[in-house]
Parts: sequence; C-alpha cells; structure tokens
Amino acid sequence: MSQLITSIWASSQDAYGPRRHRRPCEYSAYVPDPLSAHSLELSAELAADVVDTERTLATFGGSDTHNLEQLARFLLRAEAVASSKIEGLQVSSRRLARHEAKVEAGAHDNDATADAVLGNVKAMNYAVDSVAEVEHVTVHHLLEVHAALMEHSDRPEIAGLVRTQQNWIGGNDFNPCQAAFVPPPPEYVNELLEDLCSFINRDDLPGTIQAGMAHAQFETIHPFADGNGRTGRALIHVILKRRGLAKDFIPPISLALATRATAYVEGLSKFRYVGEPTSQAALEGLRGWLDLFLSATRRAAADAVALRADLIDLESDWRGKVNPRKGSAADRLLPQLIAHPVVTTDDVMRLTGAGRSAAFAAIESLIATEVLQPVGSQQRYRLFEAPRVFEVLTDYERASATESGNTRGEAPKRVVPDRRRR
Repeated sequence: MSQLITSIWASSQDAYGPRRHRRPCEYSAYVPDPLSAHSLELSAELAADVVDTERTLATFGGSDTHNLEQLARFLLRAEAVASSKIEGLQVSSRRLARHEAKVEAGAHDNDATADAVLGNVKAMNYAVDSVAEVEHVTVHHLLEVHAALMEHSDRPEIAGLVRTQQNWIGGNDFNPCQAAFVPPPPEYVNELLEDLCSFINRDDLPGTIQAGMAHAQFETIHPFADGNGRTGRALIHVILKRRGLAKDFIPPISLALATRATAYVEGLSKFRYVGEPTSQAALEGLRGWLDLFLSATRRAAADAVALRADLIDLESDWRGKVNPRKGSAADRLLPQLIAHPVVTTDDVMRLTGAGRSAAFAAIESLIATEVLQPVGSQQRYRLFEAPRVFEVLTDYERASATESGNTRGEAPKRVVPDRRRR
C-alpha cells in the first residue's frame, strides 16, 4: 500500500540560509506501491485510446523512409533539447549545433549549458541505441543512462549513482518541509528500481501504457540527486523502441509535455495516490495520467510526421537550386544537412566520403546557392550552417507549443524561439 512517511528534518545551525530554514521541521515522504501491485485491466475507452496512439506512432514508420536516419537524428536532438528545457536548460537548436560542431572539431567553446544539453543527447543516444536492445533491462542500465547524461554537467561526481540522501522538488534548497513533492527515503529506492526494471521487461501489456507508467514511477522514485527528469523521459523511448512502437525515430514527447506543463505536473501528482492500488483514487489517478501521456504521444507522433514532410520539401527545394551532379559531394551532403545543419570542412569529408578539394567545392556550390552560409570570420575551425533547417525547426517548435498547431491564431503556451525573417 502506498504511503506517506512523516519525519522530522533535523536542525543544523551551521547550515547556510535564513534562520527559519535551519530549524527542525516536519515533512512527509511518499513511498509508492510497486508497479506489480497494479491491476492493468483496461477499460474499453482506454483500450481505444491505446489503439489510436499506437496507430499514430505507426504512421511514421510507413512506406516513405526517405532519409530516415537523418530524420531520426534530427528528431532525437529535438527531443533532447525539449527535455532539457523542461529542466530549465535553455539552449536553442542553432546554439547547440554550433557548439557541437566546434567541440567535434577540437575548438574551445566555453558553453556549460550547451555541454549539459549535449550530455542529454548522448544519454538519449545510449538509451535508444543500447539499452533498448538488451534482453533484460537492469538497474545497471538505468545508471549508465544517467552517467551519460551527467558526465558533461556541472555535477559529474553524481553520474550513475543512486542517491543516499533525501531529495525533494520545490520549496527551498535547505529542507523538504515546504516542498511540492518529497520522493521515497533513500532506503526504499533500490527495491523500487528493481521492481521498475521488472515492469519494463514485461511484454504482456500495451507498450504505450508500459512507457507511461514506467515514466511516472521513475519520476516518483526520483532515484538520483539530479537529472531525474531527463533520464525518466529517455526511459519512455527505451520502452517504445523495445516494444517495436518507435523503432526508427524518437517522437518528441517532451515537446508535447512541455506545452502542457501544468497538466504534466498535475498528472504525475494524481498518479501518486495514498492507499490501496485498487482504490478509486488510485484508479482515477492512473487513468488521468495515462490520458495525458497517450494524448502527448499522439501529438508528438503527428507533429513528427508533419515535420518529416517539411524536411523532405526542404531538401527537394535545395536540390532544385543546386542541381547537383548525381553522386557528387554536394549531392551526398544535402540529405546529411538535415541532421548536421552546422558543419566544418572535415565534417563534410566525413559525411560524404569526399576528399578535401571535393568537399571545398561542395561547400562553395552550396554557399553560392544559399543552402549554406559561413558562420563568423575565423578561418580555423570555420563553420558553415544551413539556416533553412533552423527555420523549419523554429516553425515546428512554435507550432508544437500550441494546442491547435497554428501560432497565427493561438499564442504559444511556453517559451519558443523567435521566427526570423527569411
């Protein structure tokens, strides 16, 4: 039975902060039921929602697989950026792409926030490329996803380590007594993580239900000192891929959840019932959370399909301008720019297999036709970017920040990038 455990936060006169935060105070930590305690009999309405959601996911994996690898990389980065923004790491896709290109070229670029978001990209890559492929997910795999995430953060010392102290969400930095939510005490965490992994390894329930419940339970356990939200959202994609629902792409569910941020928090709160797992509060809380999660997943998949069409149109427009010779470096580079919108000359050589002179020629032809433009004036580590890619992504982010998908008639519900004039 899920429960609240009430404890006293010990005073510490040596602690930093105002006197009121250094006094003893009472708080209640929430301990959830193991996922195995839940009865997963689906109502007819919920079962219909599951079918609709999985059908929408399947529309991306249809017969049109045009440049699917590049599109998948593009979507993975969009999801990593969105997941990071939920945690307050605000980095535009253009800034992240420039930072990544500089880092890969060996140039110094002191951007700690972009480094942290790149850590999320790395963690997401590891999650969907490695963890999603293992026969049985274990706690060790969750720790490795977290380690990949935190390696480039400002707290690398906690990478891959389960917390040994009480943490909390909201309130102040000094004690959990005014927190919005206090996760389980540390002595409960390992057992709950083992149960979570057992649940992830099941195949007797719909994959979308499994992904939604696993994410909510992970966020409730909050097993790490930092990085829980981003690790928990990567876990969604591990399950969707393991269950064959999103084998070739990452539906940017974080963008959909960020648009409904208040409902996202409220849904997780309702999931955290107190009492028996068969109680009315438990059933209503689970259904409310799954309604939101399935809706966000459908929206993310539908938006991804629309984005794919826009990017295919963009490449077609490029080809009309450049008219590259078939098999040339420019011809091979155009689809790669979708996933690598900022490149160096060495990147062009690596992505196309061309020699240096052919790479230079391809870059020159794409600059002449305004597909690429130089960034900055320095000659060493010179960057070239495809600005239209960022315009498409900006339109996508802005549209996804509304319920209707149309920013002309509806203001975005979260911070979005400005639309630059072409």
